Amino acid sequence: MTVRAALFDLDGTLVDSLGDITDAVNHMLAGFGSPSLTAPSVRKLVGKGARNLVRRALGTESQDDITRALDLFVAYNSSHIADKSSLYPGVREALQQLAESGIRMAVISNKHEALCRLVMEALGIARQFEIICGGDTFSEMKPSPLPLLRVVERLGVPPYEAVMIGDSINDVQAGQQAGVTTIGCAWGYGGEEELTGADHRAASFRDVTAILLNGTLAGC
Repeated sequence: MTVRAALFDLDGTLVDSLGDITDAVNHMLAGFGSPSLTAPSVRKLVGKGARNLVRRALGTESQDDITRALDLFVAYNSSHIADKSSLYPGVREALQQLAESGIRMAVISNKHEALCRLVMEALGIARQFEIICGGDTFSEMKPSPLPLLRVVERLGVPPYEAVMIGDSINDVQAGQQAGVTTIGCAWGYGGEEELTGADHRAASFRDVTAILLNGTLAGC
C-alpha cells in the first residue's frame, strides 16, 4: 500500500483534550444552573461537533438555548484550550517521521476549525499539517465523506493513496465512504465496537507509523 497522505482526527487521536472539553461543558452547564458532568460522561458526547455536544449535555432541543450554550462553550474553551490537554505518547515523534518520509498530512476534525488551530498551535504541532479543517469548514462533517474528499482533492492525492486515522465510528465511516483506508486508534474516546470496520487497528502511534510507512503493524 502506497501512502501519500495521512488524514488525522484530532480529539482522541492526536490530542487528549477531554479535561479541557469537560471543563468547558461544565462552565456552559453552570450558566444554565445545571449540574456538572463527569469526564467519562462527557467522553460519550464527543465526536459529532460542538453544537451536538452542548445539545446533548444540556438535554434540550431549544435552538435559542443551544445557541447560547454553544457561545458559552466555545468562549470558555477558546480561553482554556490547553490547560489540561496534551499530545498522546509518540505523536510528536510520529509526525516528524512521517514528514521526513514525504507523507503529506492534514487534520480533519468535527471540532470547530478555530478551536482546532488554537489547540494545535498551543501544543506545537500546527506547522506539521498542510490543511487543518473542522466541523464548520465544509457544509458537512464526518461521518460524511465530503471533508475527506475535499482535503485529498486539495492535496492532489487520490483517495486510495490516503489513510484516515481516528478513534471513532465517524472516522471509519467517512473513510469507507470516501474510498480511503482507515486506521482505528484504540486509545481514543470511541469504544472498541466503533472501530470494528477499520482496515487496521493501532494500539499506539508506533503502530500508526508502521502501517503508514510499511503497511504492517509494529511487532507483527
